Amino acid sequence: MNALLSAAFVICWSSGFIGAKLGAGSASAVTLLMWRFLPLALVLLAVAPARASWRGLAPRDVVRQVVIGALSQSGYLLTVYGAIQLGVSSGTTALIDGVQPLVAGALAGPLLHQYVTRRQWLGLGLGVAGVAVVTSADATSGGHAAWWAYAVPFLGMLSLVAATFLEGRSRTKVAPEAALTTHCLTSAVVFTALAVGSGEAVPPAEPAFWIATAWLVVLATFGGYGLYWIILSRSGVTQVNTLMFLMAPVTAVWGALMFGEPFGVRTALGLAVALAAVLVVRGGTDSGDRPAERIPEDPAKAVTGARR
Repeated sequence: MNALLSAAFVICWSSGFIGAKLGAGSASAVTLLMWRFLPLALVLLAVAPARASWRGLAPRDVVRQVVIGALSQSGYLLTVYGAIQLGVSSGTTALIDGVQPLVAGALAGPLLHQYVTRRQWLGLGLGVAGVAVVTSADATSGGHAAWWAYAVPFLGMLSLVAATFLEGRSRTKVAPEAALTTHCLTSAVVFTALAVGSGEAVPPAEPAFWIATAWLVVLATFGGYGLYWIILSRSGVTQVNTLMFLMAPVTAVWGALMFGEPFGVRTALGLAVALAAVLVVRGGTDSGDRPAERIPEDPAKAVTGARR
């Protein structure tokens, strides 16, 4: 079951980069994001009161989820879509996003008391190498994007990492459907305000825009984003973020199939290395590798930092 969830997560999450490219030619980033989240949030909000998942949530728990949603959805997606519309390719955006596991792995110990084993560090290093192999040619091809545009998806990656650790330190278990509803409602408010404020709220009549919107709602939001938090609760920060190493190679495959982008020996090699990285990291936990030396911690903090 975990393997199937992981495979579905990789496919659905990488579809978000393709969906952003599908909609990039028909509307601005804030327009596409507004119409991706506004109808979705209204539907989720309509059924939310009838769900038992909201019982027991205090106002501070909801506020925390609003902040997590603003970081993990609004901030992350705005930078990804913005970077692609600035000329950064989907592959390079996925590459920068792929640095997330290394950042999360380095911070998991001091923030969540989830210390990374030597074998897992080896896997993280392999993952970085695999992602770099896949997208190095694109990153150095001298495209149309300005040099500063490459920093935009990096900020989005940091935003998602911050949301992951903020959720990890929460004392309250929040059901995935309650979290998804809160996050989508938060994003709907943020992107609607941005679109209205910039005069870009009116959607285009082009079919490509609505195809991209439906693509993003079904695959990226329900599939990718929903599975991210489900797998995170089951496997922990290091393991789920290791799957991010597969996003750049898989995005390259999507691009080749849908847009005719080149897929050569280098891409195939990078995909193989990234797959090896995932096997190394996930196998490290199963094989019982000893974690690195841990700093003594307060028992209460250990409970707080444990993954749910």
